[in-house]
Amino acid sequence: MKHLALGQSNLTASRVGLGAWVMGGGSVWGPNPDDRESIRAIHAALDAGVNLIDTAPVYGFGRSEEVVGKAIKGRRRQVVLATKCGLWWDDERGSFFKEFDGRPLRRCLRPETIRLEVDRSLARLGTDHIDLYQTHVPAAAPDLTPIADTMACLLELKTQGKIRAIGVSNVSLAELQENCACGQVASNQFRYSILFREPEEDILPYCAQRRIATLTYMSLEQGLLTGKVGLDRAFASGEFRNDTAWNPWFIPANRKRILDLLGGWKDLTDKYACTLAQLVLAWTAAQPGVTHVLAGCRTPAQVQENLQAAALTIEAPDLERMRLEVMALGPPLPE
Repeated sequence: MKHLALGQSNLTASRVGLGAWVMGGGSVWGPNPDDRESIRAIHAALDAGVNLIDTAPVYGFGRSEEVVGKAIKGRRRQVVLATKCGLWWDDERGSFFKEFDGRPLRRCLRPETIRLEVDRSLARLGTDHIDLYQTHVPAAAPDLTPIADTMACLLELKTQGKIRAIGVSNVSLAELQENCACGQVASNQFRYSILFREPEEDILPYCAQRRIATLTYMSLEQGLLTGKVGLDRAFASGEFRNDTAWNPWFIPANRKRILDLLGGWKDLTDKYACTLAQLVLAWTAAQPGVTHVLAGCRTPAQVQENLQAAALTIEAPDLERMRLEVMALGPPLPE
């Protein structure tokens, strides 16, 4: 497993990291995960050389952090532990964000709530420090905490030793620039895949120029790019993959277009002796500015499949072919 620096911090993290969102369970992910199987999956990742584990309080409203905490007990030194702050559900502080699994979520990056969040995360994770502490989403009006105030709080937590590095997530270029003006930002986490390439316009070049690590998520588009989500697959009303307004590629007509595209890459999976998931993850990791790719999993077998992508090198003409064929596909069709 290749390891790269997390920006200009003193942390070095595996090129492929483990995203622990699904381990939090909840209706948005369909079948409820087995915590014991989740722990086995985390152990399989650690055994294979993965040290980057990314979680958040909102994943299962604390459950994901608790599962990760149990899994890394006795192995804490092997882990670059990343979690987040900024999605709040205790009270009406912050700005309404969305209903999530039956609860109202609010964007809140007030220093007072961040201090509460970090202590709760430390307790759930069973550790005395968090390696990478990330703002989950930027603050928004009407409760628009100034970025300078949020960063001052995070820098204070770093001085106290509760966190080792500061990251951001889901920010615009302007918000990223303002965070960087207030203090060292080690990483930026955002959605990026061969289907969703908007960060190439500004975020990826800026991060490369400023030596900011990039943590991409949804690089397999919630499993769609594995080729395993067929046209007969049905999703519960509360699942994210049924929210076609947010991800229209799951509309059946679009799903068929993706399946046809992936079917045309059989010569590539044969050439590189890999699965579609490995091919797509390797394509993502090979893009300019991408330093780390997060991949979620439920089982040790899924961990092993995802991690083999870290050792896969795709030749430049094949990388370009994949890009051009996705571009020729065009945008998703409306419902």
